[in-house]
Amino acid sequence: MKKALLLTLALTIIGVTFAQTSTKVFESSKLNSKRTLKIHLPKNYDPSSNLKYPLVFVFDADYLFEPVVGQTKFQSYFDEMPGSIIVGVVQGNERVYDSFFDDVTGLPLESGARFFEFVGQELIPYLDSKYKTSDFRVAVGHNIMGNFINSFMLKDKPLFHAYVNLSPDLKGSMGDNIVHRLSNARSEFFYYMATSTDDKRMLHETIMETNGKIKQIENTNVTYYFDEFKDESHYTLVTGAISRAFDKIFELYKPLQEKELKEKVLPYEGTLDKYLVDRYKKIEDRFGIVKPIAEEEFQKVVAVAEEREDLDSLEKLGKLANKEYPESMLGDYYLAQHAEKIGKPKKAVKFYEEALLLDATTSITYEDVSLKLQEIKATLEEQDLEDQNLEGEGAEILTEEPTEGVAVEGSTED
Repeated sequence: MKKALLLTLALTIIGVTFAQTSTKVFESSKLNSKRTLKIHLPKNYDPSSNLKYPLVFVFDADYLFEPVVGQTKFQSYFDEMPGSIIVGVVQGNERVYDSFFDDVTGLPLESGARFFEFVGQELIPYLDSKYKTSDFRVAVGHNIMGNFINSFMLKDKPLFHAYVNLSPDLKGSMGDNIVHRLSNARSEFFYYMATSTDDKRMLHETIMETNGKIKQIENTNVTYYFDEFKDESHYTLVTGAISRAFDKIFELYKPLQEKELKEKVLPYEGTLDKYLVDRYKKIEDRFGIVKPIAEEEFQKVVAVAEEREDLDSLEKLGKLANKEYPESMLGDYYLAQHAEKIGKPKKAVKFYEEALLLDATTSITYEDVSLKLQEIKATLEEQDLEDQNLEGEGAEILTEEPTEGVAVEGSTED
């Protein structure tokens, strides 16, 4: 029974994946031939929407496309990376010609140069015009195509922003070309390279040598990650490496983690609303997509503001939440808390009452707000009674008639 359920689940996932995946035959004037493309669109992709998505371009789509699609679906489901447009080119028997290189430089030569132009001058422009692609592009290559993708990085205006080299077969001086380019990069690069202890010996040696040189580079424009997997072969390392590469490339996109909260948010100099706004602006600038500030992010940062006893941040986070979610009670709830903490209960009542007219959130319910409102109103009523009693006592004292040391009109002394 259990096996039957697992099989049903697996078939369901495969069915959904294929439902979002299509193939297209692309006729290339550069290659003077046709190529089959595999195209996977994000869930709920809407061509009429203004939303844009990173483009992940997969070489050797014959066998590499499905592992990449599977990993992007998994990580985007948990909001660890944005939904992405995945495009793979099926190379088949043409792979030898597509990857043809100069023995000295390792760069594309003849048929390899034509394939290079096909990708950069025909295919990418077509994809950008046909689909809702952002400016952020990722290239994924394995073995000899791992060598090939580095050529795009060497252009004056690199075609891709992130490079995933899965046990690349670095040819000629390609390793030194990579080091030189990353050393002098003036724009932002993400570069990932992986090998394994059981990788092909010659590839492993060249990769380790190149890694040693890249690690010495000091360039703030370059984000470099490297993995040497244990007990994995040239082929089995692929799945784990794809997971690690996307995990690192899209690290900024992920929800706030405990490490960032402690190391960056807590000691941040300035109000924490600015930290959130700047963080999400970086996501937009880097990946070319607009991601709304999640409710959970507000909760985490408000908790840090309370830990810092930072009332200015609490108030500004409330105002920011109102701007981001005008139909939600989130912002008014934080503003009410701020008013309470600065000793303005009547102002807090106003915000709580306004919150009750808006939509509840996953973390703040109408019951929560009503309870807060009742508590603060009860406190105000008690204070009013105390004030009235004090006023009454004061009035009695003022109206009490003196009886000693005062002459009464009409009296006589003996």
